[in-house]
Amino acid sequence: MRVGAPDESLTRCSGLAAVTELVERLGLIERLDAAVGPIKARERGLSAGQVLVGMAAAQLCGEDFLVGLDRHRADRAGQALTPVPGLASTTAAGLARRFTDGQWAAVETGLGDVHRAALDLLEPLDPDSGHALATDVTIDMDATDVEVYGRLKQGVAFNHQGQRVGRPHVATWADTATVLAADLGSGRDDPRATAPELLGRALAALPAPARAGRIRLRADAGYFAGQLARAALFAEVEFAIGARRTAPLWRLLDSVAAEGWTDAVDMTGAQVAVTGYCPNWWPADTRLLIRRVRLDLDRGQVSGDPRARRRRTLHPEQRALPLAELASADAVFAYSFIVTNIDVSTSDKAVQVEHWYRHRTQVENLFRDTKHGTALRHLPSGHQAVNRAWMWGALLAATLTGWLHHLTATRRDGRPVGHGVRGGQAMITTLRRRLIAVPARMVRHARGLTLRLPPGDQLLAEVLARLRTLPHVS
Repeated sequence: MRVGAPDESLTRCSGLAAVTELVERLGLIERLDAAVGPIKARERGLSAGQVLVGMAAAQLCGEDFLVGLDRHRADRAGQALTPVPGLASTTAAGLARRFTDGQWAAVETGLGDVHRAALDLLEPLDPDSGHALATDVTIDMDATDVEVYGRLKQGVAFNHQGQRVGRPHVATWADTATVLAADLGSGRDDPRATAPELLGRALAALPAPARAGRIRLRADAGYFAGQLARAALFAEVEFAIGARRTAPLWRLLDSVAAEGWTDAVDMTGAQVAVTGYCPNWWPADTRLLIRRVRLDLDRGQVSGDPRARRRRTLHPEQRALPLAELASADAVFAYSFIVTNIDVSTSDKAVQVEHWYRHRTQVENLFRDTKHGTALRHLPSGHQAVNRAWMWGALLAATLTGWLHHLTATRRDGRPVGHGVRGGQAMITTLRRRLIAVPARMVRHARGLTLRLPPGDQLLAEVLARLRTLPHVS
């Protein structure tokens, strides 16, 4: 056996060819550069869009830290396929620190132009899907904590759990599984304070056809504040926001008649009711939507620990009871409260609104995707600007995979059937295994470049063929 030098014609991430093709079709780098502008005096070298897209490409290949950019750069064959070749970790960190606050905000402007381009590509490809996306828009808003361990890191702080964290605060276009706007705060930042501004920026990032349709906002109880509700009202956006389980709400619950409950959709043992409730300084047409779910103690659905999370959803009269006394109760329910200005005037409409609001967890899927599929589980630098660029790299990667699904998925019965099981859309980890992290050999012949894939059916060839049929949008 002889051990020789690595074969520089081999790459471990041949699927970057599809990522590069999508980046070019959407004009992602050009649109980001046009919005952000120059970040250095000299025109030579890499631009703002190239830095962010380069980070996104490296994270899609499974790189977890800034040094992964150097490993990605060392893949000589792969550099011919990646959207931003030659990006080193030191270069990326240095350029990220040159962004100004206004330029970070302009990233969302460029992203809005990308969404418009993607919608323009989708319209002739699948008019029904394009029309549906533009007619009915759902914006999800949420924040997630990213734990860090460097005590000298900038822009992080201890949260209520005693963890030192940075806190990405994100507004997503739920129907496309893409990002509209985002901030990076610390563990002490309350997302309610900046939620109205974030909503305004998210609306600005929507394509014009989507802004002309019906827009609805979903948020959990962490956003239970009148400022966000009023901002939604003034922007002509319907809202459904989780409410904290306070004493007035429990008193309202006791006034709901037995016949006021209606069975929920696609949730065993769940029922929905509506009652009048409008907190001070909220829009006048606000109503309270209540969901209760019957719990089975025999199946261990209630913990004996009074600090358990599900215990907080029980009625106050049952919350502190030990399991033996709870077992003797006629029924044990977990309750959730939602304040909304969406039409819930009939039981059928209330059930449909609750079913729609229940899918607010789509934003949590995106967080899971960006943490385990890309690298938002880390904030790798001591500089806040570099960490913000790293966050945007992860969010751009998730946005690219969202549009990849809509633009390359096959259709069955009018619905997209993509490459995974989550409504047809694959998680990023699945895409990495099936599409991106596919070893291949690069062969140069007669001034051409040939990518030789492993034997068998390859998703990459199928996706590339579909992407290459798309036009370049201006």
